[in-house]
Amino acid sequence: MTTGSQEQSRTSVPTAKMLLWLAIASMIMLFAGLTSAYIVRQSEGNWTRFNLPSLFTVSTVIIITSSLSVQRAVVNARRNNKAYVQRALVLTLVLGAMFVICQFFGWEELYAQKIVFAGRYANPAGSFLYVLTGLHLLHLFGGILYLAFVLIKTTREPEMKSPLKVELFATYWHFVDVLWVYLYLFLLFVK
Repeated sequence: MTTGSQEQSRTSVPTAKMLLWLAIASMIMLFAGLTSAYIVRQSEGNWTRFNLPSLFTVSTVIIITSSLSVQRAVVNARRNNKAYVQRALVLTLVLGAMFVICQFFGWEELYAQKIVFAGRYANPAGSFLYVLTGLHLLHLFGGILYLAFVLIKTTREPEMKSPLKVELFATYWHFVDVLWVYLYLFLLFVK
């Protein structure tokens, strides 16, 4: 017969992963619904065509690079190599911050083109663009906060006890990266 703590230990790993996958599934449904609504609304007319800011291309390269750095963290966490895990996570944090900066400057470029969310020059195209990219940025902020938590936890531990927290973060981060690439390509080609 197993004790309560042994039973909880056996089920905590699958539970954490299952909750993460449920959250990812709900985010997929959210963005699938928004991009579907984008297509439907676009077909109704009164749609401003615009070019994506060049910084969105730069941010795409940055976020793909961050996926590579977070994967290095996972590999090193499995090898119990704490110093390399921390370096890879710090690099991921820096790349995440660079992505955020590129997004804000990209929004400034859109504003200069009079592509706005609301107001005198507002058009549904601009509103959808800001909603899609803003919601993605919100999810990325969530990832950055979790990254900071993981980084603090790994700094305080004398050695990597379990790669689980790094693996969970990596799964979420890879999802946010793939989501951005999808949104970028969607916005680039569905004008």
